[in-house]
Amino acid sequence: MKDGEILLIKRGNEPAKGKWSVPGGLVELGESITDAVIREAKEETLLTVDNPRLVDVVDQVEWDAERKIRYHYVIVDYLVHVVGGEIGAATDAEELRWVPFGEVENYDLTASFRRFFKNNRAKLEKENSYNNP
Repeated sequence: MKDGEILLIKRGNEPAKGKWSVPGGLVELGESITDAVIREAKEETLLTVDNPRLVDVVDQVEWDAERKIRYHYVIVDYLVHVVGGEIGAATDAEELRWVPFGEVENYDLTASFRRFFKNNRAKLEKENSYNNP
């Protein structure tokens, strides 16, 4: 986040291809979650980040037409501090965009990010104003 905006990524791959969310990905075997946050931010946005701070944990279960579980994710959302780089879409990012807080819910968001944003908007806005006086 910066200056009242949050960095959103338009997903280039399934699941949720074409929907907007925040950068993220899988934790590699043996990798700490904070190292994964830093690595994924770099891989998807080209930004160098540090100081990951936990915000929330969100479950997302998606079902197929036969009511079998297609995907089950546990999404752990962190705030990070950008220390360098210029944003650019990389790996599975189709597009990146700085989006004002007031416009986020106008985007075609992933279900899990929409729920996360609604539940945590006040906390994010407070964090954003604290870090950007």
